[in-house]
Amino acid sequence: MAAVTLCDVGPRDGLQNVPDVLAPATRAELCNRLAAAGLPRVEAVSFVRDDRVPQMAGAEEVAASLDGPAEWSGLVLNERGYARLAATALDRANCTLAVTESFSRRNANASVEESLAAVLAIVERSERPVTVTLSCAFGCPFEGEVDPGAVAALCERLAPADELVLADTIGVATPGRVKSLLARVEHPRLGFHGHDTRHTGVACAWAALEAGAQILDASVGGLGGCPFAPRATGNVATEDVAYLFEREGIETGVDLDALIGVAEWLAATLGRELPGRVYRAGGFPTTPASTSSATSASE
Repeated sequence: MAAVTLCDVGPRDGLQNVPDVLAPATRAELCNRLAAAGLPRVEAVSFVRDDRVPQMAGAEEVAASLDGPAEWSGLVLNERGYARLAATALDRANCTLAVTESFSRRNANASVEESLAAVLAIVERSERPVTVTLSCAFGCPFEGEVDPGAVAALCERLAPADELVLADTIGVATPGRVKSLLARVEHPRLGFHGHDTRHTGVACAWAALEAGAQILDASVGGLGGCPFAPRATGNVATEDVAYLFEREGIETGVDLDALIGVAEWLAATLGRELPGRVYRAGGFPTTPASTSSATSASE
């Protein structure tokens, strides 16, 4: 299997779809806690209009407060967003491009072709590496099934990007479809962005790894969901993916116990339980549970 980079998108994709509007200082603290837990990459901010996504307001303030060994990424949708990112010390730009016309119009207020031209312009001018994430690569909330051939053709036109990440924006992917689509796309660095809407996220992440994906997006605690995709729910939880990989001997550099602690802190900060499972159950027990006071169902 290929070496894998886990990218936690919780501070951006995770928080953009919750009703809470956390202060930039709190969002920066979340980023720094993730870096301290060993996440090699964190998508920290989104350079979008505050009136459209108020949860992402103050991106520059967040970026100025980042401190840690992680590679810091920011989402941009257009040239204006890229100009804002370029004025920060962030390490990487992440551009997003919907593969269907309906979603592109609602998410970016532009056609697929217009969005493609904007992304390629950013890739060409950027002095930093650029990841391009293709939204709705496995299904669209407005158009339903998405033609894998159309996704692969769009990826061919995005060959200059440093990385291409195929996103299951509405959580409809299954492991076989993930493997099939990743095998169809030719690019030196491919990734997968999964949502656990229908409880296939962890299985799809594993399938992506088996198919050679080198970047896997996940969100601490399982927060997330696109605000422009009806009924979209959380991303696959970072700690759930990290637990699976750790037990399977896949090196990620993540301290699972520390990551569980970040999820617990975030749940307390938001004042509610998060969707992720491992942060609630804990990692693999290191010592046998005491049985001195336990009774069996037959007693």
